Amino acid sequence: FLSEPNRIEPAAARSSVSTSRQQRLAINQSLSTIIYTMKFSRPSIIFAALAPSVSAFTTQSANNRVTSLSMSESSTPFFSTSIADALDREVSYQPGKADTDFARKYGHLAGAEIRTVGEAFTQFTDMLGTPVNALYKGICTDLVGSLHLIVVNARFNKDPVFSLGLVAVLDLVLKNYPEQDIAKKIKTAMITSVGLDEAEIDAEAATLEAWAQGKTKEDISSALKGEGDSPLAAIASAAKADEYWMYSRFFGIGMVRLMDIVGVEQDMSVAYDCMEEWVGKCMEKPFYTACSDSDLYFKQKGKLDMMETMMKEIEIREKKRMADRLEAKAEAALKAAEKDAQMKEQIAAEAAKEKQEA
Repeated sequence: FLSEPNRIEPAAARSSVSTSRQQRLAINQSLSTIIYTMKFSRPSIIFAALAPSVSAFTTQSANNRVTSLSMSESSTPFFSTSIADALDREVSYQPGKADTDFARKYGHLAGAEIRTVGEAFTQFTDMLGTPVNALYKGICTDLVGSLHLIVVNARFNKDPVFSLGLVAVLDLVLKNYPEQDIAKKIKTAMITSVGLDEAEIDAEAATLEAWAQGKTKEDISSALKGEGDSPLAAIASAAKADEYWMYSRFFGIGMVRLMDIVGVEQDMSVAYDCMEEWVGKCMEKPFYTACSDSDLYFKQKGKLDMMETMMKEIEIREKKRMADRLEAKAEAALKAAEKDAQMKEQIAAEAAKEKQEA
């Protein structure tokens, strides 16, 4: 191109330069229009903040445009009155006095004294009065803590499904406790320490379990839709009517217990699908947490079954060792008796011999 300067005519060159200049002017005008019509969003604030450093690398005309942009936007207030209103709201905030349905329903509980998990566990320990077996100490601690946090929640409402789940959990955990009299005390102390009545819990669980006997999976589904006058239908209807109904882990385990009663296969995947249907479709409530709790229940149940097998093996080994020790003692006693008998015979023979010699 440089070696052939005469290939482009002067007129064509001037036309080309003029066209490129017009294109640049059009682009600059479009950019200016976009910039001047921008609102003060976060990107525009950043652009305005960087304007002084950008001006060092731009032409004079660009500097003029940036300066005019900064001056034109400086007339707009940086902090609007909405921020001041928000600050006023924060300063004048009063617990339980918000203009919401939730605050109107539970606002009267603001500032109420709530027992801590430590206080609940202290009462549990005092009522029990004896150390918990080392294998069960962690489980009992977790149960007291989780149960207490559920009960002190303002949205919590005890129902027979919750009671059935709580009884099922305690029966599963404590059925192989070495001392069954201590296991009964643990159950009583655990329920009482969180402010519940053991007799009422057992009665509600027994009532719901008796009703579910002989029912099918479809019967439970119909009841969870609110159909009929069964105890389960009343629970489902109340949950649907309560916008702030609270699901709890023991409610989910109560559902699993109902599955077991009506003959649903006690498998993790089967229970997951059934839980999704009952809670999600029938009760029209979020079901992911319930399904997760169902999986957790079966995992923990598997661990407890393994622990039960291990304890039975230990018990069998201990009984065998005890039998071996008793057998060894019996053999030792038998040998000692035989030895004594032989000794007596020998003494008698020697005495007879001495008598004859005399």
